[in-house]
Amino acid sequence: MPHAITLIDTLKRLLKARGLTYGELAARIDMSEASVKRMFSQKNFTLQRLDEILTASGIEFEELSAAQAAPAMLQHLTLAQEREIIGDPRLLVVAVSAMNHIGFDDIVRYYDMTELEVTKYLLRLDKIGFLELLPNNRVKLLIARTFSWIANGPIQTYFRHEAAGDYLNSRFDGPDEVLRLVNVMLSKQSSVALLERLKQVAAEFAQQHQHEVRLPLEQRHAISFIVAARPWVPQAFKTLLRNP
Repeated sequence: MPHAITLIDTLKRLLKARGLTYGELAARIDMSEASVKRMFSQKNFTLQRLDEILTASGIEFEELSAAQAAPAMLQHLTLAQEREIIGDPRLLVVAVSAMNHIGFDDIVRYYDMTELEVTKYLLRLDKIGFLELLPNNRVKLLIARTFSWIANGPIQTYFRHEAAGDYLNSRFDGPDEVLRLVNVMLSKQSSVALLERLKQVAAEFAQQHQHEVRLPLEQRHAISFIVAARPWVPQAFKTLLRNP
């Protein structure tokens, strides 16, 4: 039974990583959301039902088994660790490169750093617990696929500043660019559904990245994807509102 419980917990983690809610899963396997929640909370369902869930979520059994056997991975760094990384731009470059599965030789080739410098930064990341530096400068990441920087922490704040200044300073009319600002008025239920869908798109985007990490670096190019939604009215509109 302990093995079955671990398997179900791993399945829940993989579903969450894909942004798939119990409600969406229930619709795909023709069950009520309440029944799906009860099934997972009781950690008891048949092999046939497991097969239906894997098919509906696009999770291969091999992926589930591998995730179950894998050691616990970091979901977040500590505040001190993030401050250490953001405090050295070269360390940040090496950390993000490692997250994007850019190999040692490619880092040296693309950035103005020597082999000795890159090795030094990889050793610092190894000490932090972000990765494990293996022989021949190979890297094993110790962060989960669902890893994220601390909300409003040092690194997220840095990237938000860069997004406001550099990222959005574009016409977004290139072949690999798109920008859509959509203002709508929705019910509370539809707003929740929209947020869940955006989370799922972000998870699918990250999953595609994982599928292509083995391609040569020359066949991959950096693309940044921002998902954001919040209640908002332009300030110019607010000034025209009548006082309640």
